[in-house]
Amino acid sequence: VQLQASGGGLVQAGGSLRLSCAASRTFDYHYMGWFRQAPGKEREFVATIRWRGSPTYHANSVRGRFSISKNSAKNTVSLQMNSLKPEDTAVYYCAASSSGDYYKPESYDLWGQGTLVTVSS
Repeated sequence: VQLQASGGGLVQAGGSLRLSCAASRTFDYHYMGWFRQAPGKEREFVATIRWRGSPTYHANSVRGRFSISKNSAKNTVSLQMNSLKPEDTAVYYCAASSSGDYYKPESYDLWGQGTLVTVSS
């Protein structure tokens, strides 16, 4: 299975972007989520969704602004990002986890390529 992320770009502060992540085929991971990594910083958890059922989890820094959703029929996960801030600038990665804590990068077994989000002030 491969994950393909898309939707990054350049946006002004206060704007919106929608990221999408598509799996190459049907899979049965526990969580599918998004992480981000800014230059010089560690990769950090952004949001994740349970593949069976729909519980979602968002980092405190994005809660109320970002929203993760899924389309099981299309094997896709999306991240709607609103009210973007310059500090949201990072490479965003989608990933799938078969077990472990949902907020830890090491719990994710499968990673897509990153997509760059740049928020200008």
